[in-house]
Amino acid sequence: MKLVSVVVPCYNEEEVLPMFYDEITKVTDSMKKEHSELEFEFLFINDGSKDRTLEIFRQLADKDKRVRYISFSRNFGKESGMYAGLKNARGDYVVVMDADLQHPPAFLPQMYNFVKDGEFDCATTRRVSRTGESKVRSFFARMFYKIVNKMSQTEIVDGAQDFRFMTRQMVDAILEMSEYNRFSKGIFSWVGFRVKYMPYENVERPAGTTSWSFWGLFKYAIEGVMAFSTAPLAFAIIFAIICAVISVPLFLVALIGAIFCWQVTTAVTAISGVIFLVGALILFCIGIVGMYLGKTYMEVKNRPIYLTGETDESYRGRKASGESK
Repeated sequence: MKLVSVVVPCYNEEEVLPMFYDEITKVTDSMKKEHSELEFEFLFINDGSKDRTLEIFRQLADKDKRVRYISFSRNFGKESGMYAGLKNARGDYVVVMDADLQHPPAFLPQMYNFVKDGEFDCATTRRVSRTGESKVRSFFARMFYKIVNKMSQTEIVDGAQDFRFMTRQMVDAILEMSEYNRFSKGIFSWVGFRVKYMPYENVERPAGTTSWSFWGLFKYAIEGVMAFSTAPLAFAIIFAIICAVISVPLFLVALIGAIFCWQVTTAVTAISGVIFLVGALILFCIGIVGMYLGKTYMEVKNRPIYLTGETDESYRGRKASGESK
């Protein structure tokens, strides 16, 4: 028998979880009929949700023994949720997908067919359209992929998703990368292995709202750039050189103008402009170095990536203990 672990990070997904469970069980039951060697487990990760997400996990665990869950002590972010799922998955194959049905479970049979014969170690989807997204958000998303691929030696495919069907070998390789500051899209690419990209059109959420704001995605993009590239450090040096080159003639013109009384006010203004330009670039460069130093500081602390507040096993244990009393 081959066990497939379906890892589902969740944050405030009470509206869509029942629909997701119905859809994923329908697809996996169909797969079992075609592939009798398969068994499934569903590992839900509650990333500090503030709604009824944890309560729904308990209900699902009561009616389906295949359902497992880990509930964090607070919100640690999706990256921590995926890491916790991969670390605790027991399967020979591991699937990572969202609960909002924007990662259609209907792709799972085709994904398994690509992976089962050993031709590929991972099957994943690649979004070829961004229907439903604002033009501004789509523009910045495309720009991110162009920039990060120019700056990093690790290629991140434009539109690649976290929705992946992976072999145990690839999952174990990912878990070897246990850094605190995680950017899974880069990690998936960095570990290598043979990956099959499946194009698909964007699917909108059937219920609820996304927890990803534009600012949240922007910060996530910065994390990605800094996690897999040191190019910003080199840019700081380049900007400093450009600043010095520009400042020299401006300073000379301002100085000569002041000596020969050529519009003293203009000269002072020019000098002030040079000072502000140099100061801004210095602060910019220090900021870049500070961000890298801050990430190094967090890594040196060696804090856990997540903390567990409750699991399906602790919940079932408490329930059994209460029934015995």
